[in-house]
Amino acid sequence: MLIVAAIAGVGAIAYFAWFRDSSFVAVENVKVEGASSSDRGKIVGALTHAAKQMTTLHVQTDRLSKAVSDLPTVASVSADASFPHGLTIHVTEREPVLVATDGDQHVPVAADGSVLPGIKVQGTVPELPVDSLPGSGRLSGTALAEAVTIGAAPPELRPLIDQATVTRDYGVVVTMRGGIQLRFGTSGSRDGKWTAAAAVLADPALTSLTYVDVRVPQRPAVGGTSDPSPATTPVGASSTPTTAVTGTP
Repeated sequence: MLIVAAIAGVGAIAYFAWFRDSSFVAVENVKVEGASSSDRGKIVGALTHAAKQMTTLHVQTDRLSKAVSDLPTVASVSADASFPHGLTIHVTEREPVLVATDGDQHVPVAADGSVLPGIKVQGTVPELPVDSLPGSGRLSGTALAEAVTIGAAPPELRPLIDQATVTRDYGVVVTMRGGIQLRFGTSGSRDGKWTAAAAVLADPALTSLTYVDVRVPQRPAVGGTSDPSPATTPVGASSTPTTAVTGTP
């Protein structure tokens, strides 16, 4: 009985191993969701071709990702199989959050610094001057630090960004329309720093200021404020003339 059971077990394993990659469960119906950029046709075509080399019992996400690895708008890919022949592929796209320019060329850039040549930009986004534009991949050096900081900005604040620079004393500095500087330091904790900056800019008690220092986001400091209350008195406030808060939320 043990021998019979062992033989049956081996046969079952062999059968299911064969069945997993057999034509009986081949992917035939492919649905691609989440692709809406101008690369949609290429994305759908590449993923559909790759998916039809698989079965619903053996979906290889790495192969799907590799099929669109040369398309910069694709950030990630996942898939859900529907036995016996269906496969839904979910695409997460990179969207342009700024436009980088070297004077002659203008190329959309994603929040992670990836360049997106040929992609249409929707709405108003900041423009970032750079020394040179790569043909593919990501920006580098100070341009990358500036781009990822801008990319982390809340969507409602992004159109109000005038420029970004990297300084020796304050790291990445984003200047808003109206001249207010947001001092970010290094590129770490960008989301928390933007949250702190947004809270300061939205404070109705602040009628004017020259800078918001969020290098330590838990303790933002402001300079040039006209409000002397302890809650908003800047740490090490500047004595320079203030700049009115223009265009801030």
